[in-house]
Amino acid sequence: MKRVAFGVQYDGSAWSGYQKQLDRNTVQDRLEIALEKFARVELGTTCAGRTDTGVHALEQVVHFDTELTRDMNSWVRGVNTFLPDSIAVRWATEVPGGHEREFHARFSARARTYHYVLYNHPVRAPLLAGRAGWVFRPLDVERMREAARCLPGSHDFSAFRSSQCQAKSPVREIYDVGIERRGQNGHLIVFTVRANAFLHHMIRNLIGSLIYVGSGRHPAPWLREVLEGRERHHAAPTFMPDGLYLAKIEYDPKWGLPQEASPPLPWF
Repeated sequence: MKRVAFGVQYDGSAWSGYQKQLDRNTVQDRLEIALEKFARVELGTTCAGRTDTGVHALEQVVHFDTELTRDMNSWVRGVNTFLPDSIAVRWATEVPGGHEREFHARFSARARTYHYVLYNHPVRAPLLAGRAGWVFRPLDVERMREAARCLPGSHDFSAFRSSQCQAKSPVREIYDVGIERRGQNGHLIVFTVRANAFLHHMIRNLIGSLIYVGSGRHPAPWLREVLEGRERHHAAPTFMPDGLYLAKIEYDPKWGLPQEASPPLPWF
């Protein structure tokens, strides 16, 4: 029995999230259907992190076990033959499996990085629909950076946790938070958050609250008050999923995954 890991990229606009559902309209459903067509045997997959409806991935990592012997390039080309244009396997590699020192797409991950891309302009941009969030009010990036300084470290993120979150603990450790304007005219704001793991809707709830600060609705210290208060109703509503990208899953170099050093946002 062999364990194979895939690097998968997808545009989540048309899909009901990553995890399998009864209507089979998810990224995992389409990936496993393509795997079965290529391998001619049913193969179940495990991912590094589930993404919600409308959320994209620059590099999701999944693994599966199989008795088949295939060249890694054959897995890539063969599975992609049966995938829609919005999903692609970018790389494949064999990893240790079936014993105590096995690779696991989820449990072997050291850190996860998400980008949120926000279009900040008085008028919406149709070409960015589904690929970036939109706020028409001017946003103060420095105020948002000041507010975000309270986020790095290990905290109880109950105030930014969905009521449907199934995680056993609300404690997560954020390593870095970056906020910067990009684009020729500075109309794009990119939020980058790196952490050991995330709660359900945690990123989108944080972005919504940072936007409250950036628009002047609340002062920068308000975010710390919300964080320490641990009450979800004190934070901003969950922001739209359109601009959220699972950017990178980090692993110990010993696994030898052929990951990109820093997968770029494709349309920048």
